[in-house]
Amino acid sequence: SEMCIRDSPWNKLSKESFDIKNAEKILNEDHYGLEKVKERVLEYLAVRQNTKGKNGTILCFAGPPGVGKTSVAKSIARSLGRKYVRISLGGIHDESDIRGHRKTYIGAMEGRIIAAMKEAKTKNPLILLDEIDKMGADYKGDPSAALLEVLDYEQNGTFRDHYIEVPFDLSDVLFITTANTLDTVQAPLLDRMEVIELSSYTREEKFHIAKEHLIKKQEGKNGLKASQIRICNDAIYKLIDSYTREAGVRNLERQIGSLCRKAAKEIVEDGVKKVTFKADNLEKYLGHEKYLPDVVSDKDAVGSVNGLAWTSVGGVVMPLEVLVLDGKGRIELTGSLGDVMKESAKIAVSYCRSVADKYGIDKDFYEKKDLHIHAPEGAVPKDGPSAGVTLSLIHISEPTRHLRI
Repeated sequence: SEMCIRDSPWNKLSKESFDIKNAEKILNEDHYGLEKVKERVLEYLAVRQNTKGKNGTILCFAGPPGVGKTSVAKSIARSLGRKYVRISLGGIHDESDIRGHRKTYIGAMEGRIIAAMKEAKTKNPLILLDEIDKMGADYKGDPSAALLEVLDYEQNGTFRDHYIEVPFDLSDVLFITTANTLDTVQAPLLDRMEVIELSSYTREEKFHIAKEHLIKKQEGKNGLKASQIRICNDAIYKLIDSYTREAGVRNLERQIGSLCRKAAKEIVEDGVKKVTFKADNLEKYLGHEKYLPDVVSDKDAVGSVNGLAWTSVGGVVMPLEVLVLDGKGRIELTGSLGDVMKESAKIAVSYCRSVADKYGIDKDFYEKKDLHIHAPEGAVPKDGPSAGVTLSLIHISEPTRHLRI
């Protein structure tokens, strides 16, 4: 315990840089896009400069995997001139991991926060609390409850670790947290953080990230010079469209790495000077295309309407279909629809009945006919109230077929 107290940085500060121009340059060098994030970070720096470093805001970067949450935090530390320490919270389920053990226990040690301060050797590092949404709780206590004091600048000036038993000042530390989803983060903890959303990258952003960062990085990792390999623009677009489907760029980087390895093999084995990858020879190196583009019908189809669905890797087109059969007014719903979406379908049918006159639909149509509503990709569960307009359109589309013939 005495050694731990001695090693902790009680008053050693690293000189903080408030140079906004330099910070902007570093952020633009390290990351393409992410305009909102960069703007918020520069605002943060400006406020810290005005308040002489007294502003205590805890930023939480939330977004899907591979969009650059951890690397943005690294860039912020570099632009501030602070020491960077990362604490991974994934799988932590014991309060003592944050707050330390009491010395009466065998194998007692300090908590992750004090350990990070010892590693940083300064009183004002940037500490990244990674994957804050992956913490659990068990009979030994809730670690997210122990973090409440750490992530509150009104309280963390006297953070007490059970192991060192002396209040420690964390108010000079800049805490940044990351999370894939905020659903599992407890409300009191979320209340202490300012959430900045990092959404998925667009096709064009992925192209620029590959061109400016990923290709150079993978060339270096595989011992290639820029003169030995060329990945054409159309090949990069094909990698994005046909070989990866993700929010971030991790799989894109893996595919570029795969091309680099294949180029290295050809250069070493066959003595080739340069390997060029184009869209038309990618299949030879990476096999068949893994993802085909969404099939969007190019002409109007009666009884079929394209809906839009949100996924963690971007948006997809989701067609909905209706078939009208002679029957007794039953409604059949197929395609892994959840309860809310089934309700939407029934509401859509009722709405269409209420406006039947307006569209020239027979009054007794819904008594003499059966409706079969189907959402393709039956293995994928679909739920949510947002398909109401799409469902209403398909219901009106089929019965009014005769009006357009």
